[in-house]
Amino acid sequence: MKTTEDCIRIASAGGGLDLSNGSKTTEDLIRIAAAASKTGATIWVTGGKTTEDLIRIAAAGKGCVMVRFT
Repeated sequence: MKTTEDCIRIASAGGGLDLSNGSKTTEDLIRIAAAASKTGATIWVTGGKTTEDLIRIAAAGKGCVMVRFT
């Protein structure tokens, strides 16, 4: 798995990321989602987070965050 900083760089370049393995913290996902929102890159996150955390991540992504419920 790439570091959070690597993921931010990839999202900032417009690359979509599947982060649904649950290895990133909520705060890390918020940072990555915010970077993705600037380029429109899609970010997939796990639905295993709390609803409040998912709302925070989605808000940071401004439409770029997809939640995977497995």
